Amino acid sequence: MHAGVVYLSGQIAAPGEDVAVQTRAVLNAIDTLLQEAGSDRAHLLQATIWLSDMADFPVMNEIWEKWLTDVKAPARATGEVKLASPDYKIEILVTAALR
Repeated sequence: MHAGVVYLSGQIAAPGEDVAVQTRAVLNAIDTLLQEAGSDRAHLLQATIWLSDMADFPVMNEIWEKWLTDVKAPARATGEVKLASPDYKIEILVTAALR
């Protein structure tokens, strides 16, 4: 946290699950970490999403949009990268303001 802004480094889920399971787990972890820092998803400013395969974008995006149903979506960039292990399907970094 710095100057009223929370920076979460890349969040990953347990390796080996499909992108839907990993996406839900990462978003749950982000909810928990934001809460601990004094923020929440309604205060998201920016998100960067790394996918190991852009073919997973539609599945990830549907879960992402449902996660943000009741709040304004932050600025977001999504790209395909080689993650630390082929068993990781997604990594998400977020920046949020304090409540």
